[in-house]
Amino acid sequence: MIQEIIKSMRDFLDLDKRDQEILSLLEKDPEMSQNDIALKLRISQPSVSARIHKLKQKGALSHVVGMNLKKVGLYMAKVDVIANNTSSVLEIFQDCPYFLNGLIVSGRHNLCLFFVGEDIATLEAIVDGHLRSNPLVTSAEVSIVITPMRDLILPLKMNFDFSDTPPCGIGHNCKECHHHTSNRCLGCPVTNSYNGNVWRSGKK
Repeated sequence: MIQEIIKSMRDFLDLDKRDQEILSLLEKDPEMSQNDIALKLRISQPSVSARIHKLKQKGALSHVVGMNLKKVGLYMAKVDVIANNTSSVLEIFQDCPYFLNGLIVSGRHNLCLFFVGEDIATLEAIVDGHLRSNPLVTSAEVSIVITPMRDLILPLKMNFDFSDTPPCGIGHNCKECHHHTSNRCLGCPVTNSYNGNVWRSGKK
């Protein structure tokens, strides 16, 4: 079954040796210019441009802009969740600045969520306040990433409109949350209650 999936992916991507060489060069240096790639592979720049365009259209090549977890002082949390309705849980975090991505997975846990924050306490507060207290969630296990083996780029939401209420739909302001009032959580960057430094201060 796995071999059939791999073959299907190869057939769909239809990557030849040149495509693989281009992907290999960009994997090592994402900012490498098309001219430099052309010189390295001894082919024309228009040929490189056409191949890169084709790779992007197929989804075999994309660029992610964000912060490097290995170089910035941020914490990343992986939260394994058992939820009765995975889509509803994912919708809670779609506009949350702390939320990176969510994966619907097989196995005992059917949802894997990724969050990033300036301190572990804030990440724990997010899990306590939005997952463990959610009736749709029967289990939420948090693991903090100690260090990534390679560079890990985090595409953070840095631009958003201010609001008195967090976009997660929790139903109240951070000032009414015991996690925030007890200094366990830095607050939501969308609100004026945010006390962190990475996102804008939240103070109008």
